[in-house]
Amino acid sequence: MPRYTKLNKKVSSRRIDWKKAFDIKKRVLHLSRELSLEWVNNSSVYCFRSTGANTRAFARIWGLPRIWQLALNLKPSYIIEVISEKFDKLNEKEKDKVLLHEIAHIPKNFSGSLVPHIRRGKRNFNDKVNSLISKYIRSF
Repeated sequence: MPRYTKLNKKVSSRRIDWKKAFDIKKRVLHLSRELSLEWVNNSSVYCFRSTGANTRAFARIWGLPRIWQLALNLKPSYIIEVISEKFDKLNEKEKDKVLLHEIAHIPKNFSGSLVPHIRRGKRNFNDKVNSLISKYIRSF
């Protein structure tokens, strides 16, 4: 029997499938080296490609919060997940922009937390993303 939300819309019960994405990892390594992103500890960034996700996003980033680091005795880590149905349709330049957007969520102290889109004060997430993209464009 199909499940429904309060608005009587059918809820998708598709299963999300994740697979390691070595091509994405290679591209993230290339971008972080090419753009001299020293704060990115590439050995602690993992990349996955998902299928079956019901989202508007092209990619997502997942951080390992401090409480999990302490509980499991692990170092800070990040997972970049690309949504196959949307990300794979993009051209190479757009894919790199999406990956740079996700990398911009990694804070300079590489703590496992994430930089949010909305920031108060003098630092602005969109400025950080635009700076990375313009640096990327200049590198060509």
